[in-house]
Amino acid sequence: MIHRFKDRNEAGELLANHLKDRFDSKDTVVVAIPRGGLAVALPIAKELKAPIQVIVVRKLGAPEQPELAIGALSSGGFIYLNEHLIKSLHVSEDELAKIKEKESEELLRREKLLNAVGERLEVKEKNVLLVDDGIATGATIEVAIRALKAARPRSISIAVPIASLRSVERLHRYADHIFALQTPVQMEAIGDFYESFPQLSDEQALRLLEQGLERINVTYNS
Repeated sequence: MIHRFKDRNEAGELLANHLKDRFDSKDTVVVAIPRGGLAVALPIAKELKAPIQVIVVRKLGAPEQPELAIGALSSGGFIYLNEHLIKSLHVSEDELAKIKEKESEELLRREKLLNAVGERLEVKEKNVLLVDDGIATGATIEVAIRALKAARPRSISIAVPIASLRSVERLHRYADHIFALQTPVQMEAIGDFYESFPQLSDEQALRLLEQGLERINVTYNS
């Protein structure tokens, strides 16, 4: 039976309870994929007493189906392309170039915005817990993992409330561990598994990141 989470915060709290005895806060960094991933990551970072950082990733949506990822871009200039899907959807080189250009501009804008209040991504020799609000195709998570590996962490684990079984099976090749509360065989949209799943604004993402950083300062200074 599929459980529908009340919202991202509840999903994060449930994940946090699942993870709390598995990670040592001294060696763990919670890395969220904004915007939605921040809302899930905040309760996890709070429960684990771990620092929270962000990695900006932009999905490359198909021309006629923008919610369908045919690839993704991430901080550090990393790119993942689903060549099979691109070919099957007959996406032309010109269409792909325009999509990449548009999403590259948005990625840079979000990086500048979030870096204004956050810290530079630093995960060397740390156990990274990569958090998002769900995984459908896995394109976004895969390119984030590629970027994180370049920073030489000790390990990379994925934590999400919902992930398609096919994506979990494929991502095991790239991550050390995957923690997903639900792994349905059939999955169309992540939002189907939430009662409330609004798009978060830049302002909401900034507030969530600021809350996480404020909590870290209180923890470290007390």
